Amino acid sequence: MNARTEPAEAEPATPARPPIVRELLLVAGLFLVYKFGRQLATGHTGEAFRNADRVWDVERWLHIPGEGAVQSLLLHGDTLVRVANTYYATVHFPATAAFLIWLFLRRPEHYVWARRVLAAVTAAALVLHLLFPLAPPRMLTAAGMIDTAQAYGPSVYGPPQTDHLSNQFAAMPSLHFGWALMVAIGLIVATRSRLRWLWLLHPLLTLLVIVGTANHYWLDALGAAALLGIALAVIHAPLRTATTAGRSTRQLAPAEEQVLVGAAR
Repeated sequence: MNARTEPAEAEPATPARPPIVRELLLVAGLFLVYKFGRQLATGHTGEAFRNADRVWDVERWLHIPGEGAVQSLLLHGDTLVRVANTYYATVHFPATAAFLIWLFLRRPEHYVWARRVLAAVTAAALVLHLLFPLAPPRMLTAAGMIDTAQAYGPSVYGPPQTDHLSNQFAAMPSLHFGWALMVAIGLIVATRSRLRWLWLLHPLLTLLVIVGTANHYWLDALGAAALLGIALAVIHAPLRTATTAGRSTRQLAPAEEQVLVGAAR
């Protein structure tokens, strides 16, 4: 008796990638808006320090461990603190760019989702930077912390009075942490490896670095996580497509064929 075979189901087409020129222009535009928006918040020195005192008092009221505890760990060796400063200075943008490029090439449907989430979080953060300028703990006397980048190098910031390339009073929320957390979440959602949860080490390491180098308070990271949570609740991740799910199924196809052939004989 011949085995009855069913016609093969047509495999869904892979989602089309967005036009690359449009995406490059869009990402470049978002970066320019980000840089311009940070410049709008400069010059609010007095307000930034008053807000820093408030954040510091709130953290103590909440009994959050002081940021100095993390910094003291970094200061055990010059090499460790320089590695932390280098991580802060060099990983933020390249890691996020590499994440978006990989999604664009390998998971286009997840790329669109991740780009929208990052844009929403960044836009909301810029608004908060304008409404709530905040001096980082390295500038706050009450924190008792040192500016590790200035003391050990490398540093991405100059003196606040003459630094016209960045807004050093944009500590709340921390986009360093918010972007790192989105990179980890995006890779966890877009991949199926059993080891994909290790990507959470990226935001964890970023958190220790931004706090230990006295560039951010704990509450800056919590604020970024809250913004990201809201964005993820509104902008839903793409469902796992049949094409993605079918990859693991196709890997078992030879074994399943042997079983079907044996049953048909």
